[in-house]
Amino acid sequence: MLTRLIVQRRELFAEGHPFPITGTYEKLVGKVDGELDPNNRLNKTVVNLERAPRNRQDRVEYRSDFCILKPVDMLRGNRKIFFDAPNRGSKRILGFLNDAPATNDPCTVEHAGNGFLMRQGYTLVWCGWQGDLTPLKNWLVLNVPTATNNGKEIVRPIRTEIVVDENGVKSQPLSGDERVKSYAAASLDKSLATLTVREKSYGKRIPVPAEEWEFATVEKDAESGKETIEPSSTDLYLRSGYQPGHIYEFIYRAKNPLVLGLGFAVVRDLVSFLRYEVKDTAGKSNPLAVDKKTTGIGYAYGWGRSQSGRFLRDFVYHGFNEDELQRKVFDAIAPHVAGGGRLFLNYEFARPVTSSQQHTHQLEPELFPHAYNIIKDAQTGRRDGILKRPKIDPYVFHTQTSTEYWQKRGCLAHTDGKGNDIDIPDKVRIYVIASAQHNSPFGSEPEKDDTQQLVNPLPAGDVLRALMVAMDLWVTEGIAPPPSRYPRVKDGTLVRPERRCTGFPKIPAARYAGLHNRQLFLDYGPDILHGRIDVHPPRRIGNGAYAILVPKVDRDGNDIAGIRLPAVQAPTGTYTGWNLRPAGLAEDELSGLLGSFIPFASTKAERRKNCDPRLSIEERYKDQADYVLQVGRAARALVDQRLILPEDAERLIAQAAKRIISR
Repeated sequence: MLTRLIVQRRELFAEGHPFPITGTYEKLVGKVDGELDPNNRLNKTVVNLERAPRNRQDRVEYRSDFCILKPVDMLRGNRKIFFDAPNRGSKRILGFLNDAPATNDPCTVEHAGNGFLMRQGYTLVWCGWQGDLTPLKNWLVLNVPTATNNGKEIVRPIRTEIVVDENGVKSQPLSGDERVKSYAAASLDKSLATLTVREKSYGKRIPVPAEEWEFATVEKDAESGKETIEPSSTDLYLRSGYQPGHIYEFIYRAKNPLVLGLGFAVVRDLVSFLRYEVKDTAGKSNPLAVDKKTTGIGYAYGWGRSQSGRFLRDFVYHGFNEDELQRKVFDAIAPHVAGGGRLFLNYEFARPVTSSQQHTHQLEPELFPHAYNIIKDAQTGRRDGILKRPKIDPYVFHTQTSTEYWQKRGCLAHTDGKGNDIDIPDKVRIYVIASAQHNSPFGSEPEKDDTQQLVNPLPAGDVLRALMVAMDLWVTEGIAPPPSRYPRVKDGTLVRPERRCTGFPKIPAARYAGLHNRQLFLDYGPDILHGRIDVHPPRRIGNGAYAILVPKVDRDGNDIAGIRLPAVQAPTGTYTGWNLRPAGLAEDELSGLLGSFIPFASTKAERRKNCDPRLSIEERYKDQADYVLQVGRAARALVDQRLILPEDAERLIAQAAKRIISR
């Protein structure tokens, strides 16, 4: 329950710039205080909540940062909240739906981007849900208590992975990420810990001798360059330094787990308060209220990208779309690029900053259920699903790119783990942006980023804007959205990753091995369903694994199924959801969440000289006008299908007219 909302700063947004219909916006920044009754059935899901310290009312307290962008005149808004679940403390929705530059302190007209969300009239809400973040300026952080065993420290073995991509690094936080706090070692006795290293994720672990490492950190004098080694219970020091790209797996006895599952509760409580209540328990008014009886909010939607998209899926799975008065929190959620995963959050000694990928954190528990409907687990036979509470389950717009099939097991959102399609629920739509990568900010250009190929520049905003309009009409007016668009087994567009199955062309200087983030059948210990991991690293169960399938491609190497943007329908190169790491950085492993752009040859002669099987630019387009014509046809067809907006189609055609294609 939210007990107090404190507005610490209130200012005009975008220098008072008036947006069409809605008018001017203002920004509110402050703190949210809340408390949970551990005995309430809706709170019992939070791991270790019963072990957290309590106040005089026998409740567990939390405090979170919040930020709101709202119309100054709420009556001119659309009476709808769009909650943007922060990604590792950062705001993301303006960058993806408004094509705005990245910032964690939106304040200028530039930060409004194209103004899409403001022109629609939305109130934008953020709050901190990740309780292990290092507090930095403008990050949204949640403060949570530490669990104890009747006042005594909880101590258990935990596992962490550390990967660095730079030379000369000798110490790293035990969390493996400077953005988050590390669980301190309960003892600096090195005999109680083990350290291994391997270059490739699926390679053999090699023990690192105890004399080669310490519980310590390195401090370097800026003037003399002299290094000082300081003992530290939260850092790992290697005498010879970390080898770039290599995976260091450290298992040690940690203490003081944070009650990170409270992140679900703060989002529930804040959105519910803003939607339903006119005052908090301290008597302070809801800043969105239009009068003493009306909140000014009729609907609430949740949006999240990648980590925060997985947060939303987990939020619904654990039952937090129902507030403590049994009211629905979100009418719809829109997890973007979440793949088939949930989150490493509601666990003892959780690390929600991590993301299971082929090369890094591959064994983190992004576990069944992966799909929205209730199905049988391919590993255990247990039946479960993300949507299992019909009265309070939201509508779902699940969007993902090609990358999620290679790196985030995206197929498991719509297959049974055995390689078969499943029917998705009536309240769910799944849309795949064909051949796009996990993250391409608006205006991206192809360039290398510790990758073998140029990075895929396809942005997602054009599709996302149209789909959010469709989602809103579905919720508020009952107008059915466009049918789901994703690859399927039954029509041959969702296949095994091997080249003979995908049909990926043999492009010169483009390696292809079908490498992907597998999901083995793993044993994490008997209490995994209660949020406790006892087996480090988890043990493989026989040779079992979930069937991971990927999109089939056309003769150019571009995905066949899904929403094919004009850049894919009238291509100048091959766009993939995967890229590979270069020499010296675990060569040929998948390169993070990056895709590739492999341009076509300019002429037929160049293509033949390079033995490139893909048609050249010269062979595809008669001239610049022909190229623009083909882009225009593709854009207009997508408008007719309600998959991009007319304003975005016009922009894409105008951009094509300005683009000089090589011939």
